[in-house]
Amino acid sequence: MSTETAPTADRVAASPPAGWEEARSRVYAVGLAAALPVVARPLVDTDGSTLAEPLTTRTDLPAFPTSSVDGWAVRGGGPWRVVGRVLAGSTPAPLTEDDTTVEIATGAMVPEGATAVLRVEESTTVDGLVSGVPRKTPEWRKPGEEAYADEELLPAGTPVDPAVIGLAASCGHDTLRVRRAPRAALLVFGDELLTAGPPAAGRVRDALGPAVPAWLRRYGCQVRPSDVVGPVADTLPAHVAALRSALANADLVCTTGGTMNGPVDHLHPTLEALGADYVVNTVAVRPGFPMLLAQVAGDDGRIRFVAGLPGNPQSAIVALVSLVAPLLAGLQGRTMPVLPQATLAEAVPGRGDHTHLALVRLDRVAGTAFPVRHVGSAMLRGLAGADGFAVIRPGTSGEPGDRVPIVPLPLLPGERAS
Repeated sequence: MSTETAPTADRVAASPPAGWEEARSRVYAVGLAAALPVVARPLVDTDGSTLAEPLTTRTDLPAFPTSSVDGWAVRGGGPWRVVGRVLAGSTPAPLTEDDTTVEIATGAMVPEGATAVLRVEESTTVDGLVSGVPRKTPEWRKPGEEAYADEELLPAGTPVDPAVIGLAASCGHDTLRVRRAPRAALLVFGDELLTAGPPAAGRVRDALGPAVPAWLRRYGCQVRPSDVVGPVADTLPAHVAALRSALANADLVCTTGGTMNGPVDHLHPTLEALGADYVVNTVAVRPGFPMLLAQVAGDDGRIRFVAGLPGNPQSAIVALVSLVAPLLAGLQGRTMPVLPQATLAEAVPGRGDHTHLALVRLDRVAGTAFPVRHVGSAMLRGLAGADGFAVIRPGTSGEPGDRVPIVPLPLLPGERAS
């Protein structure tokens, strides 16, 4: 896959935009090629990370026969003489004589020589002898019933959530080898932005500086407060200095604004000054135009990435779900995200030869998607009530009853969509 060197402003204007699906595939591929290093982490520190190797069992599961009920482990046809007691966590002596039994607790190891386990509620005890009829189905879990030693349970690339952590612990693991979490930074461009108080006097409140780091964390990134910088002064030297500094410590730097070619849009000249190569330079999608992803080789030879998000807030989030999400999936060694589908409950207009990402609210029980209101590029009200974006492909419109892909908004690490 080829990339192009950051061009001059004239060449930027002449560059045809990439198709939305093509752009997603392209950025995922470069992310996967630059997948982050593998590290060993204690189980408690792995939530939200990604398995770097398959999860296998260290023993059979269960490792030994365990009683699935409280009752009696018996040998022979009975009545049975009580010769002991077995609790979970202990190793019992074998049952060597017929018509003997030991009291046994749920989860306890079944003694060698036992022929059945009799439930306590289905037994009677008279004069020290236990009577009853064991069920035909064995009341214990056999070794390897869940998995055999060294069996692969989950492949590399699986996101780690609490269920995976619990499974790993049950397999006997104390640590997991996972991909290091991506480190992300954010540069906010725009002298017109306020960082506190209400908008006034021609200046607007910066909505992306507080919001984008939270989105990035939901994609598994580490973002420290010191990694969020801005507003950066609207000069080329300030942009170059800020981006160079951010790239020194981050795997991914997101910028907001400056993706056009206006008099104070300095992102393209900054990328040129830093010797960046474009992976994607503009995407045929609305809202979200223009967005970009570039790569920069560090002094250590490792590739860093710059995601240029538009300054309009909803357009910036479209750029996140379109370019940043598949890039991060690749960097974390995950599979390319597969988009779920839903049935449109109402019509959604197309956007000509561009893909339309339309904010929708999902009825997950019915499997339907409802367009929301207040969806202008500069608006966030619709986003706050949405579950994701319906994908309306170029040259089409969405009609009620159409099945369309949905780009979900990211969840917190460990969460699963209902």
